[in-house]
Amino acid sequence: MNAYEDPRITAFGLLTEVHNGLMIRLSQDPTGRGLSTPEVSVLIRLARTPGQRLRLSDLATQTSLSTSGVTRLVDRLETKGLIVREPCPTDRRSAYAVLTPGGVVLVNELAAENVKIIDRWFTGLLDPDQLETFLGTLRVIRDEVHPGATAGA
Repeated sequence: MNAYEDPRITAFGLLTEVHNGLMIRLSQDPTGRGLSTPEVSVLIRLARTPGQRLRLSDLATQTSLSTSGVTRLVDRLETKGLIVREPCPTDRRSAYAVLTPGGVVLVNELAAENVKIIDRWFTGLLDPDQLETFLGTLRVIRDEVHPGATAGA
């Protein structure tokens, strides 16, 4: 067998193709809200975090953005009134990004739209047992390759 025929290469190639295809579907912004995919990702990440707040450094880690990239993104979302910055009470150098009430409303709308897309092109293609197994598998891989990505990290 040639190295390029290795099933591990196939698995990685399929994962990449699926990711790229889903990102194209999710980034089409059919509602015309003018939000980038990273902005939507940050809003959803904040909404799913206890207290709907994260330190900017944790947000950078969890989204794979640089610290300066998160700062610029937070600036844009703050200008749009979707998040606010709050100082960290225990570290003057740190700040939290906190979802505003308007941000919560928008995230709920975006999530409902994204669920339709995700169900059509991803999870809806799997039966419940396949989905449960797949989620477990993804978590094992994610925790190894990106350990800071969990909300509690």
